[in-house]
Amino acid sequence: MQIVGLVALPVGMLMELTGQLGRAGGLSQLLIVMVFGFAAFYLGRVLEGYAQP
Repeated sequence: MQIVGLVALPVGMLMELTGQLGRAGGLSQLLIVMVFGFAAFYLGRVLEGYAQP
């Protein structure tokens, strides 16, 4: 999960720079990708904490 979160952020930025992301109801899709990346990383971090004995 953490790797997905870390990969989503640069991919979202590259897609924004190349113009592949648009607007979703006035909200930038880059913001949506950033929130998804943060949530995936944080969820992975929480799950990693529960995996420790």
